[in-house]
Amino acid sequence: MKPSIFFELVEIKAKTASVFPFLMGPLYSYYHWHSINTLWLILFFIAMFLFNMAVDINDNYWDYKNATGSESFRRETNVIGVNNLNIHLVGWLDFSFSLVSALIGLFIVYKTGIPLLIMGIFSFAVGFLYAGGPKPINRGPLGEFFSGFTMGYVIYLIAIYINTYNSPTAILDFKFYGDALLSSLLTVFAISNLLLANNIADEKEDIGLGRKTLVYYLGKSNSIFILKSLYVLGYLALACSVIIGLLPKMMLLTFLVTPIVYKNAKNFSKNPIKKKTFPLIIKNLLIITLTEVVTFGLGVLFNF
Repeated sequence: MKPSIFFELVEIKAKTASVFPFLMGPLYSYYHWHSINTLWLILFFIAMFLFNMAVDINDNYWDYKNATGSESFRRETNVIGVNNLNIHLVGWLDFSFSLVSALIGLFIVYKTGIPLLIMGIFSFAVGFLYAGGPKPINRGPLGEFFSGFTMGYVIYLIAIYINTYNSPTAILDFKFYGDALLSSLLTVFAISNLLLANNIADEKEDIGLGRKTLVYYLGKSNSIFILKSLYVLGYLALACSVIIGLLPKMMLLTFLVTPIVYKNAKNFSKNPIKKKTFPLIIKNLLIITLTEVVTFGLGVLFNF
């Protein structure tokens, strides 16, 4: 398999959806508790990245397997069919990445505790059920929720937990998890919008493939309204997080990119086409998460 085809199979361009939430975790841990566990962070990053690739392989695998009534989708759209990949090789690649990720994860659980096991099981379940199983998540109306919540919040939460599980000043109570959720909502919503925009652009194709996504139930115009609203709610959550001290004041600089985010969302909404305007929503995710990481880093550096 050529590297370019492998990168397409694992959807390497979409990895910002997991890498930046991961980077936010240690920044949050250090900002509040000055607590960093470098070894667990490195091991978690490896496990997370491997599993993220496994999930995307799994998605392409099951999309290919489930498209029994649409040979054109297999031949012209799915990376496996387009490149004539061996479906069994793809399956073993998925299994291998998942196994190594799970083994690393279990080792970290052994060292840090049961809460990580719960978060890990949830992440693995969502990852495999997203495209596999009798009723895949991505063929129903909850795909946006699970993708945003898992990648935007759970990855961030795990990166916080493994840095603070042994900190004498960190209290892992309901407030701990709630604060982490509020401070991650802009990322959560930006990731959810990535899938929502994808489903908006693929509305007709999804109906032909038997997928009843959120767009199927709400319609294109209502879905576009939700997409715009989620960006607004995400920035409001960021502002609230800064006001109550969860995030440094420096992160208010994230608002400087809102005109770009607004323009991209507006242009996509006017003409939601997969190849032409959908990349604008991908850019929004990159712009938002990159700006969050940079401003959070500056906030930690200058303690402001």
